[in-house]
Amino acid sequence: MENSRRRFIAQSALLVAGVFIPRSLAARILAPHSLPAGDLMPRSLAGEDLISPSLIAKDLRSPSPAGMWKEPRYRISVCDWMILKRQKLGAFQLTKEIGADGLELDMGGLGDRPAFDNKLRDAATRQQFLDKAKELNIAISSIAMSGFYAQSFAERPETPDLVQDCIDTMVAMKVKIAFLPLGVKGDLVQHPALRPQIIQRLKETGAKAKKAGVIIGIETALSATEEVKLLDEINSKHIQSYFNFSNAIKEGRDLQQELITLGRHRICQIHCTNTDGVWLENDPKINMPAVKKTLDDMGWSGWLVIERSRDANDPKNVKKNFSANAAYLKSIFHA
Repeated sequence: MENSRRRFIAQSALLVAGVFIPRSLAARILAPHSLPAGDLMPRSLAGEDLISPSLIAKDLRSPSPAGMWKEPRYRISVCDWMILKRQKLGAFQLTKEIGADGLELDMGGLGDRPAFDNKLRDAATRQQFLDKAKELNIAISSIAMSGFYAQSFAERPETPDLVQDCIDTMVAMKVKIAFLPLGVKGDLVQHPALRPQIIQRLKETGAKAKKAGVIIGIETALSATEEVKLLDEINSKHIQSYFNFSNAIKEGRDLQQELITLGRHRICQIHCTNTDGVWLENDPKINMPAVKKTLDDMGWSGWLVIERSRDANDPKNVKKNFSANAAYLKSIFHA
């Protein structure tokens, strides 16, 4: 009896101090998630398990647009234009079959058009996409302006309108991150004279993004050190780095050191692939476990987006290539 009384007093003190919480209360907080048995304390006198609130804090996440509470630290996405489903509703089903968690939607083709070929301006079409995403539990990780890979962000007169179109689409679809490649015509290594104009346009873009509450992630040809200088000059939390593994690898840079130099708060999202040739698991130029450790140590979390790293012997086999890379990434980042 004396031992039971002491246990009751001790556990009551822990409850009052907030060190442990009854399992029934924790279950209501964490519902619909189950609580791992390994984190439980011995049963109280009432026969109820106690659980540390630190577990609850670790498990809770802000709700996503789809209404899901728990998200892993890293999630895997694919580019709709690279799975040959640019702005097609079928991209969601294919993403599901590939085994990815999300989809990066493109704004549509650009070329010499004055505007993106953007079907998502239409409210009914947008709703179809959102409904399909919810049905299949596939998140929209980001929206891409891939047209700027080949078009000049600095020199095209329509650039402000193109950016606004993307931001309007993001807001309408509740997507927080956009991808903006500065591309071959905005390569600041090859075309340093464009720097003032690019910076001015990115400052204007940052102001629009701030007003909308979104982030525009830029891909540049610069080293991480030089990209930090560029971002500092733009001076907007709404313009960040959309880091691409292949750029660092192509220039012979240390991938992990580039990530560290940019830092957690400057990287909004990552294209986590190399150029086409071999799958990620067979690529000697990417030590993915070391990359994960670097990102872990940095405290970074977010979307890892598969763009390329297709088997050069079978590059058109979309499902095979992207499924292999998604499975490999999950084996590393969801382990």
